[in-house]
Amino acid sequence: MMAGGPETFHLGRLRTPIGEALLVTDAAGRLCALDWADFEARMARLMRQQFGKVSLREGCAPRALAAALEAYFAGDIAAPQAIDCRLAGTPFQRSVWSALRRIPGGTTTSYAALARGIGRPTAVRAVGHANGANPISVVVPCHRVIGSNGALTGYGGGLARKRWLLAHEGVAIEA
Repeated sequence: MMAGGPETFHLGRLRTPIGEALLVTDAAGRLCALDWADFEARMARLMRQQFGKVSLREGCAPRALAAALEAYFAGDIAAPQAIDCRLAGTPFQRSVWSALRRIPGGTTTSYAALARGIGRPTAVRAVGHANGANPISVVVPCHRVIGSNGALTGYGGGLARKRWLLAHEGVAIEA
């Protein structure tokens, strides 16, 4: 953030099979947030928590970013791996989000397994909170985290979207 004013981010929109995605990028074109139009207030709150006072300007998402997301929704579930992200958050949150990016498409993990994977096996609840504070849906695939018993758990974009994303990636989900 520059002294004297809020950092300016660009807000693009992308139609997807599960609703309009809001794509927030910085001046370098890095993805800073991906949320859903019906959760715009949540996105704005997470942006403030991550970056402080911000200014959002409507515009188009960088073409490579939009193309990678379009490829994902067309069936290339690995396409988001090429997207450059800018994550703020605490060091702990960033460690959780980094671990999320390593979960392969078409697979799931539990909060406990994620906590063990970052070397913090007793931090299951903190991992859950970090997962819930993830500002970059789909690309930082928090939807791939489910309960230890295999049940769907919360998702910032709603459980219907989480169910769709997992089914899209080929994960069998019990009704």
